[in-house]
Amino acid sequence: MQFFGKKPKVNWLKHKKLAYAFSGTLIALTLVLLGAKGGLKYGIDFAGGTLIQVKFKEAHSINEIRSVIEAAGYSGDMQQFGNPEDVLINIHPKDDQAEEASRKVVAALDAKYGAGSLTVQRTETVGPKVGKDLTSKAMLSILYSLIGILIYLAVRFESRFATTAVLALVHDTVITIGALCLFGKEFSLPVMAAILTVIGYSLNDTIVVFDRIRENLRLKRNLELPAMVNDSVNETLTRTMITSGLTLLSVIALFLFGGPVLHDFSFTLLVGIGFGTYSSVFVASALLIDWPGNTTQKLSLSIRSK
Repeated sequence: MQFFGKKPKVNWLKHKKLAYAFSGTLIALTLVLLGAKGGLKYGIDFAGGTLIQVKFKEAHSINEIRSVIEAAGYSGDMQQFGNPEDVLINIHPKDDQAEEASRKVVAALDAKYGAGSLTVQRTETVGPKVGKDLTSKAMLSILYSLIGILIYLAVRFESRFATTAVLALVHDTVITIGALCLFGKEFSLPVMAAILTVIGYSLNDTIVVFDRIRENLRLKRNLELPAMVNDSVNETLTRTMITSGLTLLSVIALFLFGGPVLHDFSFTLLVGIGFGTYSSVFVASALLIDWPGNTTQKLSLSIRSK
């Protein structure tokens, strides 16, 4: 399938400095946000605690519910999701007091609003030690995935391709984490799975462009490197539009209609896939051109040697 009657001739790299400035600003804002907020807002999977999902017969204000729970001797995060009657309560009791804390919180709400005024739909408990262990393993999984990708690409392509591709993946991951921090999303196991999905998706997009660049290094040796990279991006543009467009449509549908349980997961995918597509065109390709010592001839010799 082709969207264009002939190959487009867009000069994608004409404004690469603007793209650098845009990406650099977003990364800097992410670091500032993480510093100002003391890091990510960890979900119960990583922070530990007790999560109680309740459904009231009538809607009540979060501040009022918070005051009832604080009067019972507990503090934590409360938020409405979906309907105003649905409330998530996240408290942090000691390991050996989790079940007792759940009973006390529900009893306090019953005393305030009347017996039968709410239904407990689910209760989850994760100890702080388990949460810390999950946190360290989650961060290591991201690190190991990036190292594995770097090694694979260095063998499959060439070290400069590998390094620039991994830098683009780090770019996507950092900006996605910044969006989670900006909008107050919890970093949970589903969000972690979404980030790993984004890394894989973004890598696939970048490899498609890099593979075309490698092919053109053999076929268009007389072209300057920027012109060759622009040609390669334009030649893969239809594939990028079809793949990314359909994927984003699916993720948008999941975000809008998937319900509160999938909201943070789909939000992470939405941001990550969007920036992953952007980075494949503007970041990875631009970094390849600006890599120290790069010329069309040097890259061509490197490719032929493999």
